[in-house]
Amino acid sequence: MYLKQWIDRNLKGDPVIWAILLLCSLFSILTVYSATSSLAYKKAGGNTEVYLIKHTLLVILAIVCAWLAHKVNYKYYSRLSRLALIISVPLLLYTFFFGSNINQATRGFIIPVINLSFQTSDFAKLALIANLASMLARRQHSISDFKKSLMPMLIWCGLICGLIALSNFSTSFILFCTCVLLMFIGRVPVKQIFYLFVIGTIFVTLALAAGQRLSTSINRVNNFLNSKNIPYQAEQSFIAIWRGGYLGVGPGNSVQKNFIPHSYSDFIYSIIIEEYGFVGGVFILFLYLALLYRALKGVAHSDKAFGGLLSAGLGFSIVIQALIHMGVAVGLGPITGQPLPLISMGGTSLLFTGISIGIILSVSRGDNTNETEADLQPDDDNG
Repeated sequence: MYLKQWIDRNLKGDPVIWAILLLCSLFSILTVYSATSSLAYKKAGGNTEVYLIKHTLLVILAIVCAWLAHKVNYKYYSRLSRLALIISVPLLLYTFFFGSNINQATRGFIIPVINLSFQTSDFAKLALIANLASMLARRQHSISDFKKSLMPMLIWCGLICGLIALSNFSTSFILFCTCVLLMFIGRVPVKQIFYLFVIGTIFVTLALAAGQRLSTSINRVNNFLNSKNIPYQAEQSFIAIWRGGYLGVGPGNSVQKNFIPHSYSDFIYSIIIEEYGFVGGVFILFLYLALLYRALKGVAHSDKAFGGLLSAGLGFSIVIQALIHMGVAVGLGPITGQPLPLISMGGTSLLFTGISIGIILSVSRGDNTNETEADLQPDDDNG
């Protein structure tokens, strides 16, 4: 009884989303603990508890971030997104030129003192989605006005996606797809969305040509199209899925975790299927689809445009990334290096996903005060 009262007081918003967050967190701790055993043997003298404790603390911190974000009335994210979007441009440039080089790509930098890697694209992705939702909400009455309404959105989408593509094409692609879907839901005419494809293609092509991932992206696509030359990671992933069968080999009993590179992040879905079987893999897929469904309910039930668009955009971003990760694991797409949101081991990726879930929960809360035009009105009219 007391527990129910505490939950009713402190965990507001959609209870299904809270359940999905907690279930994914539990799967994350169990699977990462299993998948990091070989990593612990190499780097921590066999002490698997090192990564278990570190990851569990990050999962708890992600849940706390979700809780804090859901306590904030979602209308305030409109103005915060503008500031965050402006800050993300120099951050992305700084990361590209001076960030930590991992696997021939600079995608983040180490935060002093706490020694945590900060993935700049995670911050920029959240900022762009929130700001795009805000711009779409403000311009609903003039959505067909290309110069006044569409051009600022197109420029921001092209710029941020292009800057991310300098070192991370797959994240840029996911963000671009999210922007297209969000603009479609935001009643942007299909003809105008076509301009987003043109501008996005130009920015991303230039970024790939000037960036670090052009040859890698081409090689990965060629390897995917060449059925006779299966990449090592994909081959080991297929073996893990085959070993899992319908019911899996049991938690902690994965063998392929010792052979799949980055099994605790880029290929964790393969480990889930190996240990929990086809049933476990389908259950995880169901959780993400359920999350998308509940996030899209914000479009139908939100009184104002911004809340629905914000919830839908963040939901699309999380679930598209999850589907791409799962698709790579089962051989439906080229290797991307995308983590599985809420489950893979990670730092800022886990935390920003937690914040995104919290914002979706904030939209789903029934006690948010109604938005007003002043709440969403920018200081100027440039988006």
